[in-house]
Amino acid sequence: MAEVNLRTPVSQEESQALRVGDIVSFSGEFMFCRDKAHARLLDFAHRQRPIPVRMEGMPIYHAGPVVRGQDRSWRIIAAGPTTSFRMEEYEAHILRYYKPRIIVGKGGMGKTTSEALVDTGGAYAVFPGGAALLAARRIKEVIGVYWIDLGIPDALWHVRVEEFGPCIITMDSTGESLHEKISSESLGRLRGLLSG
Repeated sequence: MAEVNLRTPVSQEESQALRVGDIVSFSGEFMFCRDKAHARLLDFAHRQRPIPVRMEGMPIYHAGPVVRGQDRSWRIIAAGPTTSFRMEEYEAHILRYYKPRIIVGKGGMGKTTSEALVDTGGAYAVFPGGAALLAARRIKEVIGVYWIDLGIPDALWHVRVEEFGPCIITMDSTGESLHEKISSESLGRLRGLLSG
């Protein structure tokens, strides 16, 4: 287990070196992206249409920010993570096509995403639920917001963060998944209780 401070864009070598249990913080550019934006990213990839920002090496944070508009700009006032499994049907494609390297959210993701993390040398990290104000304090600037027609929480938010964390790696490029391990152990205990 290691404590790692990463500056974005994150290289494949950096994301590939992360292991389950590592505690990570990020500084640099970040993308907020939920299911509607994931669906549009996938649609654009299939149609080979350009997107408004380069995503390679830029972590995706599963979050719908609470924002305040001020003086022709935006200020994020809360940014808690969204349940990541909502993005499971899209994430493997996004990882392979856009190469963000790191996914941040809550609750973990499934087998399809885990396989894509192995293929792309990526990692998944959880940010603590209930810490939306802490997350917002780490966001220093809204660089751009795209696809606002999807709604404020579902738009693609491009931000600059400083020491965004702590995030705990729970899925890594070796295929290890803390979520799968806990689920398997819990199921084993449940079966033991039911058979006893």
